[in-house]
Amino acid sequence: MVNSKPVTTLSSFSSAEAVPTAWTRGNAELRDAEVYWLSTVRPDGRPHVTPLLGIWLDGALCFCTGSDERKAKNLADNQRCIVTTGRNTLADGVDIVLEGEAIRVEGGARLRRVADTYESKYGARFTAPEGTWFGLGDAIRGGEALVYEVVPATVFGFEKGAQFSQTRWRFSDDRSG
Repeated sequence: MVNSKPVTTLSSFSSAEAVPTAWTRGNAELRDAEVYWLSTVRPDGRPHVTPLLGIWLDGALCFCTGSDERKAKNLADNQRCIVTTGRNTLADGVDIVLEGEAIRVEGGARLRRVADTYESKYGARFTAPEGTWFGLGDAIRGGEALVYEVVPATVFGFEKGAQFSQTRWRFSDDRSG
């Protein structure tokens, strides 16, 4: 899993009096976001970007997809990806850019935790019979939906408001050996 104390640096593109954004803030932004944007690369090198629902669980961003969807096909060829979230405004807030590799999540206990966390986060919009994602929790638990987790290698936080800052959080990934 992710080192809970990343190496934090502040970019020279930040306001003169800016300080690095605390990782606790970046972590909260990743946990609380409702919509994320996933960027992958097609086999021919063209980029692909799509919005998706996701959860921040145990230091990784988890999302699911169908096996025939473009993002699943792209990730089968190249696991490197970028996940972004934030606000489409210059008002107070933090935009987040997470770089990492999307690894398939398999195994009943982990899939159950992912499904339970999805349902806890998205509530009725996620599970209502007339909703877009009706039954997704059961599809995750049953292994019908492909589930991925992106453990961050690097995360950037672009804080906006009175001060603008560009913070980089660099993590170590225990899975890389």
